[in-house]
Amino acid sequence: MKKGTLLVFLAALIACFSLVACGGSSETEEAAAPSVTDISEEEETEEEEVAEEEVVEEEETREGYYRSELTNEWIDESLQSQRPVAIMVDNEKTALYHYGLTQADIVYEMMNSTANGEITRFMAIVKDYASITQFGSIRSVRPTNFMIAPEYNAVVIHDGGPYYIDAFLENDWVDHLSGGFSRINNGKSREFTEYVTTGEVESRMASAGIDVDYNEYYQGAHWQFASESNPVDLGDSSDSLDCVLVDLPFDHNGSQLDYDEESGTYLYSEYGMAHIDLANDSKQLAFTNVIIQCASHTQYDSNGYMQFNIINESGEGYYITGGKAIPVTWSKGHDMEPTKFYDADGNEITLNTGKTYIALVSTTRWDELVLE
Repeated sequence: MKKGTLLVFLAALIACFSLVACGGSSETEEAAAPSVTDISEEEETEEEEVAEEEVVEEEETREGYYRSELTNEWIDESLQSQRPVAIMVDNEKTALYHYGLTQADIVYEMMNSTANGEITRFMAIVKDYASITQFGSIRSVRPTNFMIAPEYNAVVIHDGGPYYIDAFLENDWVDHLSGGFSRINNGKSREFTEYVTTGEVESRMASAGIDVDYNEYYQGAHWQFASESNPVDLGDSSDSLDCVLVDLPFDHNGSQLDYDEESGTYLYSEYGMAHIDLANDSKQLAFTNVIIQCASHTQYDSNGYMQFNIINESGEGYYITGGKAIPVTWSKGHDMEPTKFYDADGNEITLNTGKTYIALVSTTRWDELVLE
C-alpha cells in the first residue's frame, strides 16, 4: 500500500472509533440520569401518598358511632342530637356510697353552702342517660348550677332548692325536673334515699314536654379536643408544672385527685378513701382532664346560701392532664355561653379524649389549693 493511501485509511479508521465512543458515552449518561420529567412524577407520587395518609387519619369514622361533644369518645350516633342531663348529687358523708357517677361525662364539684364546713355538691353531666340503672342520691340545686347547665343545654335533675333559684327557673333556656324520682330503702333517712333509676329520665321528660334534642338555646360544642393519635402534652409548655396530686381546699370532704400513670387518669378520693361507684362494680371515679376554676362568691343569708359569681366574669385557674398542669384564665358571658379557658398565649385550651372534672374554688380559699 502506498504511503498516501495508508494515511487516508488510518485517518478514516480513527474517525470511526471517535464516533462510536461518543455515541456510547451519550447512551450511558442518558441511562444513568433520569429526566426532569421523571423526577417530577416521582415527587408528585410521593406527595400524593403522604396526602392520602393524612386524609385517612382526619376522616376516621366508625359506622354507627360519632365522637361525643363532651368527651370525644366514640358513642352511638343515635345520641348525637340528644341533650344531656345535669344531675345534682348529694356529697355529705352519709350519702356515700354514690351510684352512677362513673357514667358521667363531666363532673362539677363546688361549695354548696358557706355553712356546714363549706360542704360541696356534685353536678354530673350525663349524655347517655338511658344507660342509667341507679344514679345519686340526688339533692337540691343552687343558683350557680343554673348558670352552668345551660352551657350544655342540659336538663337539670334535682330535688327542690332555696327560693333563690326561682328567678332562674323563669328563664326560657332553663329546663329541669324536680323531685318525684325513685325512693330506695337504703337504711338512711329520707333525704338520702332518692335516686334516678332506669327509664325515669325519658318518661319524666316526655310527661313534662321537655325537648329531648338540642334546642334553639344550644350554643354548640363546649370544648375542643386533641386527636387521640396526637394528644395534648402540657410538658411542652414553658409554664407547665409537674402535677400528680391535686389537693383541693374543700375541708369538709377533703377532695383529692391522684395521677395514675398506667391509665393516664386522675383518681378521685374524698373523706380519706377512694370514691367508688356501686352501680359500676365499685370502680373508682377517674378523669383524663382536670380543670380548677377560681371565682368569687356571694353569700345570700345567714343560712349559708350562696352563688359563685361567674356571669360576665373572668378569673384564673389551672388545666391539668397527663401528670402536668398549666395556669389558665377563664371568661364567661351570659348563662348559655360556655365558659372558655385560655393558656398563657391566649389560646383556648384543648382537652384530651376522656372524662373531665371541674372544681369551682372560691377566691377566699384559692391560696390553699395544692398541686404537686
